[in-house]
Amino acid sequence: MNILVTGGAGYIGSHVVEELQKSGFTPIVYDNFSTGHEAAVPDEVQLVEGDIHDVRFAKHIMEQFKIDAVIHFAASSLVGESMTDPAKYYFNNVEGSLHLLEAMRGAGVDRMVFSSTAAVYGEPEAVPITEDSRLAPTNVYGRTKLAIEGMLADYDHAYDMRYVALRYFNAAGASPTRDIGEDHSPESHLIPLILKTAQGVRKQVSIFGTDYPTADGTCVRDYIHVCDLAKAHVLALKHLLSGGSSRVYNLGSENGFSVRQMIDSAKKVTGVDFPVVEEARRAGDPAVLIASSAKIREELGWEPQHSSVDEVISTAWKWHKGHPHGLSLIHISEPTRLRRIS
Repeated sequence: MNILVTGGAGYIGSHVVEELQKSGFTPIVYDNFSTGHEAAVPDEVQLVEGDIHDVRFAKHIMEQFKIDAVIHFAASSLVGESMTDPAKYYFNNVEGSLHLLEAMRGAGVDRMVFSSTAAVYGEPEAVPITEDSRLAPTNVYGRTKLAIEGMLADYDHAYDMRYVALRYFNAAGASPTRDIGEDHSPESHLIPLILKTAQGVRKQVSIFGTDYPTADGTCVRDYIHVCDLAKAHVLALKHLLSGGSSRVYNLGSENGFSVRQMIDSAKKVTGVDFPVVEEARRAGDPAVLIASSAKIREELGWEPQHSSVDEVISTAWKWHKGHPHGLSLIHISEPTRLRRIS
């Protein structure tokens, strides 16, 4: 079966492409390369340069490649930027997803796995967070993802377009078998920032807030290995392809680790005692975010296999050591894959 992966040249998308191949699917990557990297896509995978806003072209690609379902990652995802430039986020995320859904409707593609986020919950009333917890995002990024979830539910009701929305907690780590890892510009995620500091690429890593109501005063998060996330996407896809109804699932390890604990673990894994500075809290950062993943475990049989903190950091460290400047400097030889079709 042919699966269109929007944003498939990005961090999580490229790992899902790997898992799709392992599971016998044929992924077709659709990316505008605003943040993705061509080097993250395997040579044998069909690669199309395109934008989700281009309804006619996206529909054409779906028809040409006889797409059976879409896995949708294409989005802007920097929480801080979303607060200072909300227009970009409503345009790229909400309007872009609407255009993609219209392209799917036009092409007769009626199944989507959607990359959502734990940011839809905001400051939780109770931990662990279940799918029935209050939805009150504290940042624009979370609000756009929640708006898309609502759009998907409406399209399901009106047009029978079924979906699974996966609400990630903190994706981290890197594939142990392919040369792909986390490379954002600018980088805002804790583990890459820590490891770039251990490499000497950055001078220091910052702890934003040391007065939270947690054991050591720093924020607590649930880290999930990106390969475990990838397996969940394939399980969600199989659920839809077998006739399953629309679902929303959390994806997390169900364990919480503070910023200080992550720094201490990284120092142990890397053997580097890198500089750490304490700074004021950032707006919109909840104190504790820990998932309940009981629903997807029970309904789809998902079990994280690689999400111990040491394994998450070890796989990420192995990749970062080999890519001190990420994927941006990797040279792609004469292109052999499709970039744009008329």
